[in-house]
Amino acid sequence: MQRTSSANGRNSTRDGVPHLPGGPAARRRLRRRYGRARPRQGPHRGRRGRTHACADSGRRPPAPARRRRERRTAGRPDLRPRRGGHRPGRRPRARRRGRAQRGTPGRGRRRAAAGRPGDGRRRSPGHGSRGGGPGHRRAPGGGAGSGTGATGTGEVGVARREGDRLRFVGAATRRIARGIDLDEIVLGLCRATVPTFSDAILVYLRDPLPVGDERPVGPVVLRLRRTDRLRPIDDLGLAEGEGAGAAGAAGELDFSQLPLVGPQGDLPAAELCEIRPGGALAEVLRGVRPVFGSALGARDALPELLGSDHPVPRGQRAILAPLRGRRRVIGAAVFLRTPDRDAFEQNDLLVAAQLATHTALGIDKAVLYGREAYIADELQRTMLPDGLPQPTGVRLASRYLPAAETARVGGDWYDAIPLPGSRVALVVGDVMGHSMTSAAIMGQLRTTAQTLAQLDLPPAEVLHHLDEQAQRLGSDRMATCLYAVYDPVSHRITIANAGHPPPVLLHLGGRAEVLRVPPGAPIGVGGVDFEAVELDAPAGATLLLYTDGLVESRLRDVWTGIEQLRERLATTAQLTGLDHSPPLEALCDDVLDMLGPGDRDDDIALLAARFEGIAPSDVAYWFLDPEETAPGRARRFARRALARWGLEELSDSLELLVSEVVTNAVRYAERPVTLRLLRTDVLRCEVGDDSPQLPRQRRARETDEGGRGLFLVNRLARRWGATRLSSGKVVWFELPLPGPHGRR
Repeated sequence: MQRTSSANGRNSTRDGVPHLPGGPAARRRLRRRYGRARPRQGPHRGRRGRTHACADSGRRPPAPARRRRERRTAGRPDLRPRRGGHRPGRRPRARRRGRAQRGTPGRGRRRAAAGRPGDGRRRSPGHGSRGGGPGHRRAPGGGAGSGTGATGTGEVGVARREGDRLRFVGAATRRIARGIDLDEIVLGLCRATVPTFSDAILVYLRDPLPVGDERPVGPVVLRLRRTDRLRPIDDLGLAEGEGAGAAGAAGELDFSQLPLVGPQGDLPAAELCEIRPGGALAEVLRGVRPVFGSALGARDALPELLGSDHPVPRGQRAILAPLRGRRRVIGAAVFLRTPDRDAFEQNDLLVAAQLATHTALGIDKAVLYGREAYIADELQRTMLPDGLPQPTGVRLASRYLPAAETARVGGDWYDAIPLPGSRVALVVGDVMGHSMTSAAIMGQLRTTAQTLAQLDLPPAEVLHHLDEQAQRLGSDRMATCLYAVYDPVSHRITIANAGHPPPVLLHLGGRAEVLRVPPGAPIGVGGVDFEAVELDAPAGATLLLYTDGLVESRLRDVWTGIEQLRERLATTAQLTGLDHSPPLEALCDDVLDMLGPGDRDDDIALLAARFEGIAPSDVAYWFLDPEETAPGRARRFARRALARWGLEELSDSLELLVSEVVTNAVRYAERPVTLRLLRTDVLRCEVGDDSPQLPRQRRARETDEGGRGLFLVNRLARRWGATRLSSGKVVWFELPLPGPHGRR
């Protein structure tokens, strides 16, 4: 039906219904009675039922699909407009808008739901009417729809709370699991639960904590390990005006109402608690599961744990959760809530159980890890020298740094071994790996090196025997090692290398150089030869031996690190002056200061040797034929040397001891006997022969004519000893210098 306009601008007819002055309600009643008539021909019909001519309105003609739909619906009473005011084959506007807001895509799904013509299905007469569509959105209030909506909202709220609870448990357990030591795990539990789960927490642990399968022999004692709580308003550091406003606005944070919190905001709980066998606390801990503070058993357990002077919180505002490890209960956690906060629910017991389980297992792991780290650390520390010797003519200093706190075990070692003839062997090595196995192999190689050094073998021979020992320990036991022997009399040093970084020599004038030492193959490879070089060791120079952890890291290669080390030594020497060497201990500390934050990938062993040497004027050396007159000649040579050095006071003691030692050497020697006197801070006498049999002190009988020589040496000398050499042995003794010449 065509729309016409009246004089006042209103339509005289609308949708085939005469316009009556009845208002919108009357028009709606008429439309429900007569329906919406669709014109068979004439102008195009718009979305809202208004007709307009395409030419007059300037709009484009209807689409071909719409034309076909109009032709199909013409003259079909079953497809006439129904109640609800929407065209046949099209969804109501409310449904279309709701699907668009939900973002459900797909034209095929809309067509199947709406029952368009041509889809093979017939729509029921009442489909899509008000109050019956599947996409109809119920009003928020009133009627049955309101009741159903309220039930859905409650279920959604419960599901949301359960989801929040699961997310909290996941985040809390992740925070607890991040800790690797005891304090980190307990701190993670406290920070994860306060204030999200509780307003305060107290964590008690057994003292001492059992390790592994250890069984307690005494009474079980719990010690308060840590407490955490919300900070009172007065402690937040707010201004006076802000603090007053915050206290008034957030009254639920008033901790004065918490039963276990004192006036100052602290948690005055008992520091120690001894668990009585058969008591209430013992029964709760034996039950393992968390309980409310108002439960029957927990009413007596909480005062026993927290102290009898502190009241127990009322209601379900406290949870006592036992901490059970793999084999036994190791502690307990108490969760508290203030009266202004909702009490704990039944599901909160499950949350407390999850937190307690993860915390207890983490503490178990931390205790086991701490014990293993302690054993490994002590193993390595005992394998390293407690202190360095101070042999004649050289000063020594050392440093050792582990890779990190979490990996304190390594295979780096250093050693200084006194040798006959006032010499000293300097050793530094590195076993591959950072485990207790590496530390054990390091100890075996260090012991082997000490044994080989006492045999006075050349450095290359020592490395060869170390290589054989490493192969006997296993096919994958590899290590690097540098072995050097310093002779203070000749001012020479002999170095052999087995795949170790080269040493750095700092001269007295401030020049630092990297010594050119043949690199060699690592120990454990097998079938390789080691080459030794002999270099000058001038007095006042400093030799620095180190492991690769000092010069190599993920941020730099080994040769870049060696060059940086050389420059650092040169800079330090220039700062202290060119006429004297820098202090040895301060030099070691300064070398370690060159390490950056990312340079601690490996443990570090550092050994510094300051060459002082022995002046030729302080050395006297003779060869004695193995004859009966040798002891007398040795006494005359010793008397002349003492006179030259101004030490005539030692003449009697020295002549007696030299005569006894030379007599014993001449008895078994076949080649000339050597006699050497050294004057340093002590007077040292060395007698060598070609017999490998070492003298042993024994108590002579009254009828024996001999056997009292070493007894006299032991009584008169300050120190004495015997060392086996590859070509024989050396017997030595020391006498203190008298007056101002002596050691102070």
